[in-house]
Amino acid sequence: MRAPLPPLTAANHAALDAFLSDLLKGHAEEAIAFRRQLHMHPELSQREHQTTTAIATRLEVAHLPVRIPPSQLGVLCDVADDAAGPRIALRADIDALPLPDHKSVTYASRVPGVTHACGHDAHTTIVLGAGIALEALRRAAETDPDLPAVGPVRLLFQPSEEKAPGGARDLIAEGALDEVDAILGLHCDPTLTVGQIGLRVGAVTSAVDLVQVTLRGPGGHTARPHLTVDLLEAAGRTLVELPALVAQRLPSAEGHARLVFGMIDGGHAPNVIPTETTMVGTFRTLHREIWDAAPAVIEKALAEVLADYPVEAEIAQDHGAPPVVNDPVVTAVVTRAVVAALGEQAVTEAEPSQGGEDFSFYLDHIPGTYARLGVTSPEAESPGPALHTSQFDIDERALAVGIRFLVYAVVQAQRDLGSRS
Repeated sequence: MRAPLPPLTAANHAALDAFLSDLLKGHAEEAIAFRRQLHMHPELSQREHQTTTAIATRLEVAHLPVRIPPSQLGVLCDVADDAAGPRIALRADIDALPLPDHKSVTYASRVPGVTHACGHDAHTTIVLGAGIALEALRRAAETDPDLPAVGPVRLLFQPSEEKAPGGARDLIAEGALDEVDAILGLHCDPTLTVGQIGLRVGAVTSAVDLVQVTLRGPGGHTARPHLTVDLLEAAGRTLVELPALVAQRLPSAEGHARLVFGMIDGGHAPNVIPTETTMVGTFRTLHREIWDAAPAVIEKALAEVLADYPVEAEIAQDHGAPPVVNDPVVTAVVTRAVVAALGEQAVTEAEPSQGGEDFSFYLDHIPGTYARLGVTSPEAESPGPALHTSQFDIDERALAVGIRFLVYAVVQAQRDLGSRS
């Protein structure tokens, strides 16, 4: 850790609140325009070239240093690099999803079959805005003693979050976490309204593994199943019994250890028993120890299910990202920041999600927390369309809330975490 920063005073809080209010008021339209530009031009995982250029260009306009990885995808940027205090990283994911955009808005996706249906355009805009705001705060604090000084901050604009196992490990290999003491991330949550921040200690997203089971047999005629191996019967037994047996062998107090198949491919004619059939699904759990044990348990359970079938069984398990487990110390710090930035009413407990997130790979190296950002209008009678749907959108007032939240979280963390070193 570097030298600690002085504690925040009442004058610091008042000056920071006024500073951010003025800054966000002056740049709200710009943030919305930037988010809409990304939304109109989404790019899939490993193809985020225009998005990378747009981020880098805006950072350069703010006179911030830009580092592009050798892949030419994603951006790293250091703010206040030589300042005192712990270095805090802010991470945004920048890729879109292979879904059509069905919204009737002027900024709908112009790329057929691709849209930001998970809010990564908002995440990118918020982290970009927070970085620019922190740089402006750093400069202003040099002449205004009431404004809090800004310690070192690293912005991580990560490609390929949506494509397992994700792009986090690539950025880490490029030194994204070098000399970083803690990391913060956020994700749009349509179940929360604008102004709410969901926080949770412990697991907040699930580990996700891809599981593929392939069965092979001699094939035959459906009129003579007794002369061959009924491969689809064996597949049916696998679909029904394997998930139940895995859940039994991997008990979870919260009931969050699930193997679910989503696809089966086998057979091409109604009177032909096929020679091969393939089933593909996912295994999800919020528990790291269960995730570690799952591959061996699934393989053994499959052998038991198929014990009475003379088939060749092949199982391929793609071990994906582990659960995102929020650090209790960092989460407590961020909670204090939310209260200071938005009021006590803004804090709500985030529900754990069975979705996966490669933010977990950062947390394997350093402590951090992953927050939920409310994006549904407070005036709405019900939550907006769900994530990963063609109708998903946000109330764009959430952008300013997210920027304010991250700036306060960085300033608070640099005091609280620095004092613990």
